[in-house]
Amino acid sequence: MSLFTHRAYWRWSAGVQFARLPATMAPLAFTLLTTATTGSYRLGGVLMSVFVVAEMAGAVPVGRLLDRVGPARGLPALLLVTGAGFVVLAVAAASHAPNAVLLALVLLPGVSAGALSGGFRTLLADTVDDALLPRAISVDAMILEGVLIGGPALVALLDLAGTFVPVAAMAVACVAAAVLVPRRAGEPDRAETGDDVPAARLITYLPWLACAFTVGLLLSTIEVAPLPLVQRLGAPAAAAPVVIAVLSGASIAGSALYAWRGKTGDPRLFLGGFVVGALALAADLGWPGLIASVALIGGCTGPLVAATSVNLQRLLPKNRRSAGFSLSFTVQACGFGLGSLAVGVLPLWLAPVFGAFAAAIAGGMLVVKPARTIGAVSVTS
Repeated sequence: MSLFTHRAYWRWSAGVQFARLPATMAPLAFTLLTTATTGSYRLGGVLMSVFVVAEMAGAVPVGRLLDRVGPARGLPALLLVTGAGFVVLAVAAASHAPNAVLLALVLLPGVSAGALSGGFRTLLADTVDDALLPRAISVDAMILEGVLIGGPALVALLDLAGTFVPVAAMAVACVAAAVLVPRRAGEPDRAETGDDVPAARLITYLPWLACAFTVGLLLSTIEVAPLPLVQRLGAPAAAAPVVIAVLSGASIAGSALYAWRGKTGDPRLFLGGFVVGALALAADLGWPGLIASVALIGGCTGPLVAATSVNLQRLLPKNRRSAGFSLSFTVQACGFGLGSLAVGVLPLWLAPVFGAFAAAIAGGMLVVKPARTIGAVSVTS
C-alpha cells in the first residue's frame, strides 16, 4: 500500500498535528494572555518555562503509564486532561488569580502533555508496516515544519477575536486530537512483563539518544542566533528571517528526498553533514558559507531524525515504547535548551563548534556500538 493512500496513517497524522499545535501556540499565547490580564509579558515567558519543565519531568513516568494501559486508551484521556488544564489556566487568568496560582496551574497541562509525542509515535508503529516507516516519519517531519510556523501565526490571528481565544483554541486542538487517536492500535504487550530494562539494552539506546540530543543542540544554535549571524556579515536585522527560511526549506527538502527513497540510510552520513555544516558556520565564510552551512544542516536534519526514530523502534521493547520515545523527545529538548544557552554565553563562533563536537561524539558511538542497527529496516522487538 502506498503511504499517500494509507487512510490510517493520515488519521494518525491529523491527530498528532492537533496534539502538537498547542505546544507551538503556547509561547505567544501565554505572553498575550498574561500581558492582557496582568500587564506583564515576562510572566508569560515564565509560564512557558514552567510548562516546558513540567513536560520534561512528566515525559518518562507518564509515558510508562501509557505503556501499561496502551496508548490507544491512554492518549485520549491525557489529551482531555491537557485541554482542561488550558481552560482552567485561562479562567484563572481572567479571574486575576495571583501569579503563583497561574504558575501552579500550568503544571497540569505540562505534565500531561509530556508523553503525548511518545504515545503517538508508539501508535505509528502499529499504524504503518516496517517498510513504510522511514517514509512515514519523513512525511511527518515535513508537516511538522508547517505546524511550527502555523502555530504562532494562528495565535496572532485568533488574538484579534479576543484575549482568551488562542488558549481556548489550544484546548479545542487537544479535543480534536483525542477524537482522532486510532482506537485499534497500540494495545499493551504483555509478553514482556518485567519492570526493569536490562542495563545492556539501555547502553544500546545511548547512540540514538545522542543523535536526538545533537539534533536539538545544533538546530537551536541556528534558530536562536539568526540575528547575530547576519549582523556578523554586516547585514541588517531584516535579513535574519532568511536564515530560518533556508533552514526550514532545506529540512523540508531533505525529508522529501528521504521519503522518496523510502530507506533508513546510514545516520553517520547525516551526522557527518552536521559536523561539516557546523564547522563551516563557525568559520564565518561570508554569505555563501552561511547559506551553504545552514542548508546542509537543515538537509540532514529530517533524515537523521527519521533514522534515529526507526532504529530506536527496533531496539525498544513494545511495552516500553511510549516511555522510550518520550525520553528521546525529552533528550532532544534538553539539547535545544543547551544550544540556546550556548548562544547566550559563548562567543558566536564557538556555539556551532559545540554542536559539531556533539555530532562527532554521536557518530563515534555509532561506530563503537552494534552497527547492525544502522540502516536496518525496523522490526518489532
